[in-house]
Amino acid sequence: MTGSGTSASLLLRVAALSVICVFFQIGVVSEVPVFGVNVDLSPLVVVFVGLLCGSMLGAVTGFAVGLLVDLALVQTLGVTSLIFTLIGYWSGRLRELRDPQAALTPLLVGASASAVALVGYSLIEFMLGVDAPVSLELLRQIVLGVVVNSIVALPLWAIVRRALDSALPEDPRRRRRRRAYTTGGLSPLSRA
Repeated sequence: MTGSGTSASLLLRVAALSVICVFFQIGVVSEVPVFGVNVDLSPLVVVFVGLLCGSMLGAVTGFAVGLLVDLALVQTLGVTSLIFTLIGYWSGRLRELRDPQAALTPLLVGASASAVALVGYSLIEFMLGVDAPVSLELLRQIVLGVVVNSIVALPLWAIVRRALDSALPEDPRRRRRRRAYTTGGLSPLSRA
């Protein structure tokens, strides 16, 4: 498969995953409250696409998913897009600069993306003058929302990675690093 064929396949998969996620979120998941809050799959999908594909595709996916959420829920247009664009770009930059490989990375990144999404949306709505009560109930909903999204983060990471894995381009840095460790190469810590 050529480079353009791989990128077209990746874009189609990300687009399909985004649309399915948003409509599944609105149609099914939002109807089932857990601990009094709803699971929010959208920021998790955006952060995982950014973590797998990089900052550019993460930001574009964040904008598209945010716009789709705003249009589907008839909300203030652009608020969710702004927040999700930042989340997608941030997670993509994390991948490009640090390339985290730990098993708990999806959990930590998913929890932080959920916190940024919930706090960011609340702050922007407050600055826009929407009449919403600011109280301990809002803080309780944000904390419970982060906890519930963190629980859902690992299974959703597996789904997103499985959906995009065969269309992702091969990363030569990651392949070399893994090969060195499996063939008995020295650890970077012992090269002093």
